[in-house]
Amino acid sequence: MNTEIREFVESDIATIVDYFLKADAAFLRGMGADKDKLPSREKWIQKLTTELDKPYPTKKYHYIIWLRDGQAVGHSKVNHINYGESATMHLHLWENALRKKGLGVKFLRKTLPLYFEKFALKKLICEPYSKNIAPNKILKKIGFDLVRIYTTIPGPINFKQKVHRYELTKEQLSA
Repeated sequence: MNTEIREFVESDIATIVDYFLKADAAFLRGMGADKDKLPSREKWIQKLTTELDKPYPTKKYHYIIWLRDGQAVGHSKVNHINYGESATMHLHLWENALRKKGLGVKFLRKTLPLYFEKFALKKLICEPYSKNIAPNKILKKIGFDLVRIYTTIPGPINFKQKVHRYELTKEQLSA
């Protein structure tokens, strides 16, 4: 099984958006998202399209597509980008059958250096929903430090929830 990553292109946008919009409410709730808070497909596609060709220092978010044997099977995203400082990362394997097979770790090991390089990061943050077991396990395995547990509304598609804040510094990545 060959795993690769690449930066997103225009033809990936509809797939990313549909991953969320076609998911059932229970699946979304498991990752801390509220189906009723998702934007319309058209609005979401337009939003992602406008970010696509921006220079890295001006991007609000950026996606990395995860490929298994040449097929797109997931993505990672950074947002809350403070170029030269920090960004917040999200991770999603699109198919349930591919989860719990160690792919997340493989993809993240390839994705992390790209984020640090392209956005000149000193620190990468990830704040998964406390009840979403998979990302919490993966982040620890990769070497992220759990620095805080708190309650918040992480973003516009989320409900109020307890999150685990993990951080990884450039120095930790290099080690």
